[in-house]
Amino acid sequence: MNSKPLRQILIASLLLSTTAFAGHLDSIKSKNELKVCIWPDYYGISYRNPRTLQLSGIDIDMANALGQDLGVPVKFVDSSFANLIQDVEQDKCDIAMFAIGITPQRSEHLRFTKPHLVSDIYAITTKSNQRIQSWADIDKPGRVVAVAKGTLHESVMKEKLKAATLMVTTDPKGREQAVESGRADVFMTDYPFSRRMLETTDWAKLIAPTGVYHLTPYAYAMQKGDDAWFNRVSAFLDKVRADGRLLAAIKKHKLDPIAER
Repeated sequence: MNSKPLRQILIASLLLSTTAFAGHLDSIKSKNELKVCIWPDYYGISYRNPRTLQLSGIDIDMANALGQDLGVPVKFVDSSFANLIQDVEQDKCDIAMFAIGITPQRSEHLRFTKPHLVSDIYAITTKSNQRIQSWADIDKPGRVVAVAKGTLHESVMKEKLKAATLMVTTDPKGREQAVESGRADVFMTDYPFSRRMLETTDWAKLIAPTGVYHLTPYAYAMQKGDDAWFNRVSAFLDKVRADGRLLAAIKKHKLDPIAER
């Protein structure tokens, strides 16, 4: 059997795969567009105001700065933590920029930049809930703890909770609605989203851990294997760190308590 044609086919296939896998910079330049995945409900990060439909947050600012650095306009693509891996792997966007927690499960599929934020986990309950007065009241028999599907809080609380019941919601606003309606006692979130609840509702009450509970670094995520694109984004982040733009954006959106030093 002549193995030469087979060898040529394998080499051609490898070259095509490498070209497709490492082509984000070329694609961005040829299409004159940077596609950025965001979660539009992330207050202070990538938040779409429901009244004005305007986007704001640190990662909106940083995405626009990255677009300017590349010399192309930015197209924001709605995503979520549940769809994050699929959206990035299937090229729905060139990069995901919505303060993505670096977890072992996500790291199996995605490549992360150097983190710029780090947050612990916080709980939100209602002001009228007399059963939850402190962090120690959460993990008890009869308590219901809500988390959003696909978030890091889902995997962390599955491991951490010993007595309370875990409720995993699939609706984007399901965890908040479960707590407000009384179907759950608390929902777990992070520092930026806890600020949204306290600043935009009249019923939410923050329950903070008494010490460090579970710190998670936040960064941007992209496909694995595209070294040229990863290095270009990393160089941009080094630049905005050095010239102060990153820290200025962090302070502008009142996230300096969770800035990665």
